[in-house]
Amino acid sequence: MGRILDSIDSPADVKKLGAAELATLAGELRDEIIRVVSRNGGHLAPSLGVVELTLALHYVFDSPDDKLIWDVGHQSYAHKLITGRRDAFETLRQYGGIAGFPRREESAHDAFNVGHASTSISAALGMACARDFLDGGNYVIAIIGDGSLTAGLAFEALNQAGHLKRNLMVIVNDNRMSIARNVGALSQYLTRLRSAPTYQRLESEVWEIMGKIPAVGARARELASRALEGIRGLLVPGVLFEELGFKYFGPLDGHNTELLIEAFERLKHTDGPLLVHVITQKGRGYQPAEDDASRFHGIGSFEKETGTLTGKPTTVSYTEVFGRTLTALAENDERVVAITAAMPAGTGLSDFAGRFPERFFDVGIAEQHAVTFAAGLASTGMKPVVAIYSSFLQRAYDQIIHDVCLQRLPVRFMIDRGGIVGDDGPTHHGVFDLTFLRAVPDLVIMSPKDENELAAMVRTALEYDDGPIAVRYPRGAGLGVKMDYEPQLLPIGRGEILRTGGDLSFIAIGSMVDVAVRAAEELAGEGIDASVINARFVKPLDRELIVEEALRTGRVVTLEENVASGGFGAAVLELLQSEGGSRVTVRVMALPDEFVTHGSRAQLMRDCGLALEDVVASARALVTTQEAGRRGA
Repeated sequence: MGRILDSIDSPADVKKLGAAELATLAGELRDEIIRVVSRNGGHLAPSLGVVELTLALHYVFDSPDDKLIWDVGHQSYAHKLITGRRDAFETLRQYGGIAGFPRREESAHDAFNVGHASTSISAALGMACARDFLDGGNYVIAIIGDGSLTAGLAFEALNQAGHLKRNLMVIVNDNRMSIARNVGALSQYLTRLRSAPTYQRLESEVWEIMGKIPAVGARARELASRALEGIRGLLVPGVLFEELGFKYFGPLDGHNTELLIEAFERLKHTDGPLLVHVITQKGRGYQPAEDDASRFHGIGSFEKETGTLTGKPTTVSYTEVFGRTLTALAENDERVVAITAAMPAGTGLSDFAGRFPERFFDVGIAEQHAVTFAAGLASTGMKPVVAIYSSFLQRAYDQIIHDVCLQRLPVRFMIDRGGIVGDDGPTHHGVFDLTFLRAVPDLVIMSPKDENELAAMVRTALEYDDGPIAVRYPRGAGLGVKMDYEPQLLPIGRGEILRTGGDLSFIAIGSMVDVAVRAAEELAGEGIDASVINARFVKPLDRELIVEEALRTGRVVTLEENVASGGFGAAVLELLQSEGGSRVTVRVMALPDEFVTHGSRAQLMRDCGLALEDVVASARALVTTQEAGRRGA
């Protein structure tokens, strides 16, 4: 007998199943998710936790007419499997395959593109308003995790939705954690709600009884509602969501498919904004993920039987170097404080948190708050270090400008995942930071050529008190270079010459410095002698070094893992124009003006023209074309 999953080509097929078959299908979905993610990597624990919830939603509602908006999208794998992508699931997060997050371009069942947290309620409210404008009758459902609910954007949307009173369902998938354990008052509030389910049972029973009595009119129901309001205050420890204008239902067992189906069928006929509180277990059905949901939130390939990672890098990662260096330096400076936005392990701060718990702050999924919180700390003489992924730092741009840089406050930004990050795709590539940060006055921006230089930049940032400073570094393993016993202190705005040549100059920043060195070595074998400058600083540039080198060789190739628009190469061009370098030929090699898809980093760098062979070919063409032109002249 074959799998039930093999007969599921659309949500319509799910609706044909009985309770026993749905339970079997849930197990098959988990097996398929574990099998593919163990090979491809991906967001395992979140997707395992919502299998029954996904089945119940597709059983009751009619996607794509009814809109299911998944917040972040970490939990969308079961949704993908039952919405026509079963056969393509093998290609999950692979180059040319299906994405790891919902994408409208991929399926009509993906109502909204996601990848960053806390957007679902705002998007869902927009869809609900559009439906009402167009006299539509479809349902709109946002599924948001309890961790994502901590962000300001989610509360802004709840506030507006409660005011507008549109028909809208918000499902809070409460698994007690986002990526790491949830923190803050909201998490504590949800914990109290989990432990006080009595009111919801009473409410359901009262409304059901009242609905079965034909003679009961609106006045009686209003009186019952007032009575419930008084009882509720005695039975539950807060009424936050209902005060925001939502009718609250729950908590419900998120792994009881029959219960969820029954609840959603009832709630379909309830007007106004609804908030349904569903309790799930992250990593459900796979013991290693249940035991360590944080590690299995987003994971690389692993052995299915044991959960052991495969292909783990042999060299230390940039993230680890940052975390170790910061922890070591903080031993001698009690003013150093570390801040993360729900990513203590991902940003390398777990050891710091264990060593200095009183100086570590996880603010939850709240990047804007993290930055302004750091500004407040810096204003009193503390040394706040804000560690955030590049693509997530975009969310706090106003706070960087207004609350930090305008006041020249010495906040230290440690920007992880700068550049192409691979399989997570366009929502996670950190390819805009050099551009949007370079535009801000009084902000120093550094990027290391290797992990040893990263350690030096961490020390340099901690000792820089003249204003804000940012260090941007890539994802993954370092180059395996020897680490200094004690990190160096770098002079602000000074680069270094790694190689001297007379035919052209590579001026590179960050991860592209190593590519420039290897390109110069290949070109030397062809008789082309290239200089290599490690710029170190995007702002301020080493004006003297760059101008002197550019005028000396007359040919410059700039290299960066950032978009070309307004990035490092643009800064070099602006500098040379202002310093009389109009006779210098400059070729900017950077990422294209487009959103880069998902795939391996190596493949994406080739697609973007930044692989080693591309750099060699571009430099070769620059030299040979000019030499041929001179001979022709």
